[in-house]
Amino acid sequence: MTARIALIEDDAMLRESVVRLLEAEPGFTVVCTFATAEEALESLPEASVDVVIVDLGLPGMSGLEFIRAVMASRPVYDIIVHTINEDKDTVFSALKAGAAGYVLKGASGMDIIAALKNLLAGGAPMSPRIARSVLVEFRAMESEDPGEFLLTAREKEILELLERGFSYKECSGELNISTNTVHAHIKNIYEKLQARNRQHALLKARKIGILK
Repeated sequence: MTARIALIEDDAMLRESVVRLLEAEPGFTVVCTFATAEEALESLPEASVDVVIVDLGLPGMSGLEFIRAVMASRPVYDIIVHTINEDKDTVFSALKAGAAGYVLKGASGMDIIAALKNLLAGGAPMSPRIARSVLVEFRAMESEDPGEFLLTAREKEILELLERGFSYKECSGELNISTNTVHAHIKNIYEKLQARNRQHALLKARKIGILK
Protein backbone atom coordinates (compact mmCIF):
# COMPACT_ATOMS: atom_id res chain seq x y z
CA MET A 1 0.00 0.00 0.00
CA THR A 2 1.30 3.45 -0.94
CA ALA A 3 1.09 6.22 1.66
CA ARG A 4 -0.31 9.45 0.23
CA ILE A 5 1.35 12.54 1.59
CA ALA A 6 0.60 16.27 1.51
CA LEU A 7 3.35 18.78 2.26
CA ILE A 8 2.92 22.35 3.53
CA GLU A 9 6.21 24.24 3.31
CA ASP A 10 6.82 27.83 2.21
CA ASP A 11 10.51 27.33 1.39
CA ALA A 12 10.38 26.25 -2.26
CA MET A 13 13.83 24.62 -2.27
CA LEU A 14 13.14 22.64 0.86
CA ARG A 15 9.70 21.69 -0.43
CA GLU A 16 11.19 20.31 -3.62
CA SER A 17 13.91 18.50 -1.67
CA VAL A 18 11.38 16.76 0.58
CA VAL A 19 9.25 15.81 -2.42
CA ARG A 20 12.26 14.23 -4.16
CA LEU A 21 13.15 12.37 -0.98
CA LEU A 22 9.68 10.93 -0.53
CA GLU A 23 9.07 10.11 -4.18
CA ALA A 24 12.32 8.15 -4.25
CA GLU A 25 11.17 5.96 -1.38
CA PRO A 26 9.01 2.93 -2.24
CA GLY A 27 5.65 3.11 -0.55
CA PHE A 28 5.35 6.92 -0.54
CA THR A 29 3.83 9.37 -2.96
CA VAL A 30 3.35 13.12 -2.58
CA VAL A 31 -0.13 13.94 -3.86
CA CYS A 32 -0.08 17.69 -3.20
CA THR A 33 2.13 20.49 -1.91
CA PHE A 34 1.28 23.95 -0.58
CA ALA A 35 3.21 27.09 0.28
CA THR A 36 0.63 28.35 2.79
CA ALA A 37 -1.78 26.91 5.31
CA GLU A 38 -4.63 28.82 3.69
CA GLU A 39 -4.07 27.02 0.37
CA ALA A 40 -3.94 23.69 2.16
CA LEU A 41 -7.15 24.29 4.09
CA GLU A 42 -8.92 25.11 0.84
CA SER A 43 -7.73 22.06 -1.10
CA LEU A 44 -7.15 19.28 1.44
CA PRO A 45 -10.83 18.42 1.98
CA GLU A 46 -10.93 17.37 -1.67
CA ALA A 47 -7.62 15.50 -1.58
CA SER A 48 -7.16 11.90 -0.47
CA VAL A 49 -4.15 11.83 1.84
CA ASP A 50 -2.84 9.71 4.72
CA VAL A 51 -0.34 12.14 6.21
CA VAL A 52 0.14 15.90 6.18
CA ILE A 53 3.63 17.25 6.83
CA VAL A 54 3.45 20.88 7.98
CA ASP A 55 5.96 23.56 8.85
CA LEU A 56 5.02 25.80 11.79
CA GLY A 57 6.64 29.02 10.56
CA LEU A 58 4.38 29.65 7.60
CA PRO A 59 3.44 33.08 6.20
CA GLY A 60 -0.06 34.16 7.16
CA MET A 61 -1.74 31.39 9.13
CA SER A 62 0.85 29.53 11.18
CA GLY A 63 1.28 25.79 11.11
CA LEU A 64 -0.03 25.62 14.67
CA GLU A 65 -3.19 27.49 13.68
CA PHE A 66 -3.53 25.13 10.73
CA ILE A 67 -3.38 22.08 13.00
CA ARG A 68 -6.03 23.51 15.29
CA ALA A 69 -8.30 24.40 12.36
CA VAL A 70 -7.89 20.99 10.75
CA MET A 71 -8.40 18.99 13.92
CA ALA A 72 -11.66 20.85 14.58
CA SER A 73 -13.02 19.22 11.40
CA ARG A 74 -11.95 15.69 12.44
CA PRO A 75 -9.58 14.83 9.61
CA VAL A 76 -8.98 11.26 8.48
CA TYR A 77 -5.24 11.82 8.14
CA ASP A 78 -2.34 12.26 10.57
CA ILE A 79 -0.34 15.47 10.91
CA ILE A 80 3.40 15.54 11.50
CA VAL A 81 5.27 18.77 12.22
CA HIS A 82 8.51 19.50 10.34
CA THR A 83 10.06 22.66 11.75
CA ILE A 84 13.15 24.37 13.15
CA ASN A 85 11.18 25.40 16.24
CA GLU A 86 12.05 23.35 19.30
CA ASP A 87 10.70 25.76 21.91
CA LYS A 88 9.09 23.69 24.66
CA ASP A 89 5.83 25.63 24.71
CA THR A 90 5.51 25.40 20.94
CA VAL A 91 6.17 21.67 20.97
CA PHE A 92 3.49 21.05 23.58
CA SER A 93 1.06 23.38 21.86
CA ALA A 94 1.45 21.47 18.59
CA LEU A 95 1.06 18.08 20.25
CA LYS A 96 -1.90 19.27 22.28
CA ALA A 97 -3.49 20.70 19.13
CA GLY A 98 -3.35 17.27 17.52
CA ALA A 99 0.02 16.77 15.83
CA ALA A 100 0.93 13.07 15.83
CA GLY A 101 4.67 13.64 15.40
CA TYR A 102 7.33 16.33 15.63
CA VAL A 103 10.49 16.23 13.51
CA LEU A 104 13.09 18.98 13.47
CA LYS A 105 14.43 20.38 10.23
CA GLY A 106 17.99 19.29 9.77
CA ALA A 107 17.04 15.67 10.37
CA SER A 108 18.48 13.33 7.76
CA GLY A 109 16.38 11.98 4.93
CA MET A 110 16.62 8.57 6.56
CA ASP A 111 15.24 10.02 9.81
CA ILE A 112 12.31 11.65 8.00
CA ILE A 113 11.46 8.39 6.22
CA ALA A 114 11.74 6.48 9.50
CA ALA A 115 9.48 8.99 11.23
CA LEU A 116 6.81 8.63 8.54
CA LYS A 117 6.97 4.83 8.69
CA ASN A 118 6.71 5.01 12.48
CA LEU A 119 3.69 7.29 12.20
CA LEU A 120 1.94 5.06 9.66
CA ALA A 121 2.55 2.08 11.94
CA GLY A 122 0.67 3.86 14.72
CA GLY A 123 3.61 5.52 16.48
CA ALA A 124 4.25 9.12 17.51
CA PRO A 125 7.67 9.94 16.04
CA MET A 126 9.76 12.75 17.50
CA SER A 127 13.29 13.98 16.97
CA PRO A 128 15.52 12.87 19.87
CA ARG A 129 15.80 16.38 21.35
CA ILE A 130 12.03 16.79 21.22
CA ALA A 131 11.43 13.40 22.81
CA ARG A 132 13.85 14.26 25.62
CA SER A 133 12.18 17.63 26.17
CA VAL A 134 8.78 15.94 26.43
CA LEU A 135 10.10 13.37 28.92
CA VAL A 136 11.73 16.04 31.07
CA GLU A 137 8.51 18.03 31.13
CA PHE A 138 6.41 15.03 32.12
CA ARG A 139 8.86 14.13 34.87
CA ALA A 140 8.66 17.69 36.19
CA MET A 141 4.86 17.53 36.13
CA GLU A 142 4.92 14.20 37.94
CA SER A 143 7.25 15.53 40.65
CA GLU A 144 4.88 18.43 41.29
CA ASP A 145 1.80 16.25 41.77
CA PRO A 146 2.53 14.92 45.27
CA GLY A 147 3.02 18.38 46.69
CA GLU A 148 -0.13 19.68 45.08
CA PHE A 149 -2.55 16.79 45.48
CA LEU A 150 -1.24 14.25 48.01
CA LEU A 151 -2.47 15.99 51.18
CA THR A 152 -5.72 17.78 51.86
CA ALA A 153 -5.74 21.51 52.66
CA ARG A 154 -6.32 20.76 56.36
CA GLU A 155 -3.51 18.20 56.45
CA LYS A 156 -1.16 20.76 54.90
CA GLU A 157 -2.18 23.31 57.54
CA ILE A 158 -1.40 20.86 60.34
CA LEU A 159 1.90 19.86 58.76
CA GLU A 160 2.91 23.53 58.51
CA LEU A 161 2.06 24.01 62.20
CA LEU A 162 4.12 20.95 63.11
CA GLU A 163 7.01 22.43 61.16
CA ARG A 164 6.69 25.58 63.28
CA GLY A 165 6.99 23.46 66.42
CA PHE A 166 3.32 23.38 67.48
CA SER A 167 2.20 20.57 69.76
CA TYR A 168 -0.93 18.56 69.00
CA LYS A 169 -2.82 20.58 71.61
CA GLU A 170 -1.57 23.87 70.15
CA CYS A 171 -2.62 22.73 66.66
CA SER A 172 -6.06 22.00 68.10
CA GLY A 173 -6.36 25.49 69.54
CA GLU A 174 -4.96 27.23 66.46
CA LEU A 175 -7.35 25.48 64.07
CA ASN A 176 -10.30 25.30 66.50
CA ILE A 177 -10.65 21.54 66.15
CA SER A 178 -10.44 18.74 68.73
CA THR A 179 -7.18 17.07 69.68
CA ASN A 180 -8.62 13.75 68.47
CA THR A 181 -9.22 15.32 65.06
CA VAL A 182 -5.64 16.56 64.99
CA HIS A 183 -4.43 13.05 65.82
CA ALA A 184 -6.56 11.59 63.02
CA HIS A 185 -5.17 14.08 60.49
CA ILE A 186 -1.59 13.41 61.56
CA LYS A 187 -2.17 9.68 61.26
CA ASN A 188 -3.38 10.24 57.69
CA ILE A 189 -0.37 12.45 56.95
CA TYR A 190 2.04 9.76 58.15
CA GLU A 191 0.28 7.10 56.07
CA LYS A 192 0.22 9.21 52.91
CA LEU A 193 3.86 10.22 53.28
CA GLN A 194 4.86 6.77 54.54
CA ALA A 195 6.56 8.51 57.44
CA ARG A 196 7.54 7.03 60.81
CA ASN A 197 7.31 10.17 62.93
CA ARG A 198 7.07 13.96 62.85
CA GLN A 199 10.63 14.61 61.69
CA HIS A 200 10.42 11.94 59.01
CA ALA A 201 7.12 13.40 57.78
CA LEU A 202 8.59 16.91 57.61
CA LEU A 203 11.66 15.65 55.78
CA LYS A 204 9.60 13.81 53.15
CA ALA A 205 7.20 16.76 52.77
CA ARG A 206 10.11 19.10 52.01
CA LYS A 207 11.61 16.62 49.57
CA ILE A 208 8.48 16.41 47.41
CA GLY A 209 7.62 20.09 47.66
CA ILE A 210 4.69 20.13 50.09
CA LEU A 211 6.74 22.26 52.44
CA LYS A 212 9.01 24.92 50.98
